[in-house]
Amino acid sequence: MNYYIDVVLPIPLERLFTYVVTPAEAQQLKKGMRVAVPFGKTRIYTALVMEIHNMPPQAYEAKSIHQILEKVPSVNETQLQHWEWIASYYMCTLGEVFRTAVPGALLLESETIVLLNSDFQKGKQQLKEEQEMVLLALKNRGALSVNDISELLEKKTVLPILNELVRLRAIMLKEELVEQYKPKMLRYVEIAKGFQEENALEQLLESMKRAPKQIQAILALFQLQSANKKPVLLKSLQQKSRVSPGVIRALLDKGILEEFSLRTDRVSYSETDNIRETVVLNDDQNSALETIKEGHEAGKVMLLHGVTSSGKTELYVKLIEDCFEKGKQVLYLLPEIALTAQLIQRLRAYFGKMISVYHSRYNMQERVEVWFNVMGRKSKAQLIIGARSSLFLPYTRLGLIIVDEEHETSFKQYDPAPRYHARDAAIVLAQMHGARVVLGSATPSIESYYNVQAGKYAYAGLTRRYGNVLMPEIELVDLKLSRRKKRLKGHFSDRLIELIHESLEVKQQVILFQNRRGFAPIVECTSCGHSPGCPNCDVSLTYHRHRNQLRCHYCGHHAELQPACLACGNHSLDTKGFGTQQVEEEAGVLFPEARIARMDFDTTRGKHAHEKIIQKFEDQEIDILIGTQMLTKGLDFRHVNLVGIMNADTLLNFPDFRAHEKSFQMLTQVAGRAGRTEKRGQVVIQTYNPYHLILQQVSSNDYLTMYSEQLYEREQYHYPPHNRIIRITFKHKEYNKLNEAAEWFTEALRLKYSSWILGPEYPPIPRIRNQYLKHVLVKIPRKVSPTKMKNSIKRTEQSFHAISQYKGVRVIYDVDHL
Repeated sequence: MNYYIDVVLPIPLERLFTYVVTPAEAQQLKKGMRVAVPFGKTRIYTALVMEIHNMPPQAYEAKSIHQILEKVPSVNETQLQHWEWIASYYMCTLGEVFRTAVPGALLLESETIVLLNSDFQKGKQQLKEEQEMVLLALKNRGALSVNDISELLEKKTVLPILNELVRLRAIMLKEELVEQYKPKMLRYVEIAKGFQEENALEQLLESMKRAPKQIQAILALFQLQSANKKPVLLKSLQQKSRVSPGVIRALLDKGILEEFSLRTDRVSYSETDNIRETVVLNDDQNSALETIKEGHEAGKVMLLHGVTSSGKTELYVKLIEDCFEKGKQVLYLLPEIALTAQLIQRLRAYFGKMISVYHSRYNMQERVEVWFNVMGRKSKAQLIIGARSSLFLPYTRLGLIIVDEEHETSFKQYDPAPRYHARDAAIVLAQMHGARVVLGSATPSIESYYNVQAGKYAYAGLTRRYGNVLMPEIELVDLKLSRRKKRLKGHFSDRLIELIHESLEVKQQVILFQNRRGFAPIVECTSCGHSPGCPNCDVSLTYHRHRNQLRCHYCGHHAELQPACLACGNHSLDTKGFGTQQVEEEAGVLFPEARIARMDFDTTRGKHAHEKIIQKFEDQEIDILIGTQMLTKGLDFRHVNLVGIMNADTLLNFPDFRAHEKSFQMLTQVAGRAGRTEKRGQVVIQTYNPYHLILQQVSSNDYLTMYSEQLYEREQYHYPPHNRIIRITFKHKEYNKLNEAAEWFTEALRLKYSSWILGPEYPPIPRIRNQYLKHVLVKIPRKVSPTKMKNSIKRTEQSFHAISQYKGVRVIYDVDHL
């Protein structure tokens, strides 16, 4: 009897693929195990076993697998069920979910190895210089990877050269699996067994009188062993004994010391992390905790609506403690990596070494270790703190999911697929595990609050700040008036300058918020009006002053700023608009004594860059911190007295139906960083329209009025939460072909759903990375089954791709588009 397995490959193909296995392999294999399989002519991929059966494929002859990669499944049944839901709901393939979910180091792929053909005779054939270089390198080294050859020739594309050498039969190509994950091993030393008894050791030391350095090393080893009662690191011995590596090597060679290696995690915490603090709740928090527990008993998702600095984290700590008592795991989701550093520090005081962190700034090796710690239910992986990707870890006893700052759009994945929303996917994951969910926010999303009103979610509120600290005083400054009366210095109003001086005098800190990085978004010639644009995207280049560079924030293209206009040659270039760099420069001139720092994408590229800036600000080594939206998300600074919002209008005037909701949330959140301890904080919002309804609602912290007005508007225009939305994006390098394709697809949809289709229309930036874009918006009424609608769209796509001229046009689905 033949055995077959159906596998999913980490590539965007709709179907599973079948491979033949031996009876012995079939006995060993289980659902969720990784196997290496050949795919296409030469490539080898990591695939995931979905089913073992006896039915051969009908359309093709099944190939044999390359090898089994593990003894136990690294993906469990619940994970696979969750992946299938994500693939179905967000209209992508299971392979795309597989590639996103699993750390890259577990997705082994073959690498092309180039070998010299020993039978090759050059004869009279004339080879090019580059081909000669490749053959000479292969003679010396035997085998090279494609990357090695690329570095050797200093060329990005070397395939044409290799293809020509293959045609001449000078080289052979071979595919080899490359293992990316290697466990971290630490080297330890101990006294050899023959010298561990007291008499033997005395004789040894007596015989070594002429080697004082070696005796010094042995005595240092005994001191370390008696102090720590643990194996001694080779590195620690070297530091303690202050001898050279050669001395320890000599002891190892003589057999006096023995060396051994132990595996360790790349991310580890200090011994002090075992200290456990207890949390004390006030009356408001105790009341909210009881409400949350009642809601969980009723099997509902809980929305915790607490004003900024109301003590939501302390409530989470109590819920986590209750979960740990039941022996369950906890997932704590955060929208921004910047938040993790401060939160880990706080939670470690309560839970010691039970915490693991998982996000994209960790390297592949570190993520693999967290993956296996969660899978093995290790004590160090009971509380997982992470960004949206931590949703995919192999939980076995998940008891609680906390989604902090649940309103944040950062929870939505945009590119590549799956374009999932971590908050919604977390709720489904919790249902599969029978776990409980808490969504926390000072400014809940309209969808979540609507679910409370509809009875789908339960609600708990915290209306006062912890310690009865007053909410910050919010002041709206009219920039029109300031400009007319010439009270503006750069982009600072006289009122903001006055309050910053007052805060600095009393040794308090200031946060300045401008949601645009760089120095200026536009450089313009005042003579002819020309503005340098990106050659790959339909967008102007942003000026970065510290590098004297014009940069595209979409494709990364950059060029040096020329002193004269490229269109007319005049030396009359000026900047329009402003970003964080310009605010930093102006603040340096206005407040020369202040210590100023900037926190945006440009200053936080490193792995621990967020952490370093936040720590410096907490330690009061920075007086004024200037930043983008990274500053708005749940950070807790004890000495911030003033928050200045440089220009609120850029948020309000964005072409998006959620612009007003997002503006309210962002402005309220950034205002919430002020006055979080005893003294009441102050917030200055600079705007050209101080009478705007949203700004008035922010200044009075009136969430309910904002919610009611936005809900009414969305009902009128059929937007969420009254309707569901699917955005279909068409992408192609040819302008005319894209127009034709988008029109054909939209007309096919309109035949069935004429009133629900908007578009096709170009987005505000119609070309990115030399690909033109066009959007179609599908509004699905609540009474209509979204599954039927999605199936109908998919059938339209199949007909669309059957037309040969549209085959190159990419169709991208974004379900519940934000």
